Amino acid sequence: MNDPVQSPVARKRAPRTPRAKVVAVPAAAPVPPVTVPAAPAVKQKLVRDSFTFPENEYAQIEVLKSRALALAHHAKKSEVLRAGIAALSALPDEALLAALKAVTPLKTGRPKSGKKR
Repeated sequence: MNDPVQSPVARKRAPRTPRAKVVAVPAAAPVPPVTVPAAPAVKQKLVRDSFTFPENEYAQIEVLKSRALALAHHAKKSEVLRAGIAALSALPDEALLAALKAVTPLKTGRPKSGKKR
């Protein structure tokens, strides 16, 4: 059996490319964001008023407060009413008129007290 004899041949290496030197660049100091001082909030004048509601609509306020509480927001009665006003204000005229017509009108004025003078 004739085995071919392999001559020892040195492998040729690929020419080395010089590595780039890693230079540490100092990080720029973070610049704090510029905050513009907010104008002092103008305190709105509050108006006290009283309203007459049917019992079922008054109970809806408590239902809405409970829903807000389930959403992790403790809402006051005035917040629920103000949110309703904001929602009505955002409606187009036709939808506002339809919402107003859906509410039955109430007799205006204070209820008579049971006291006699």
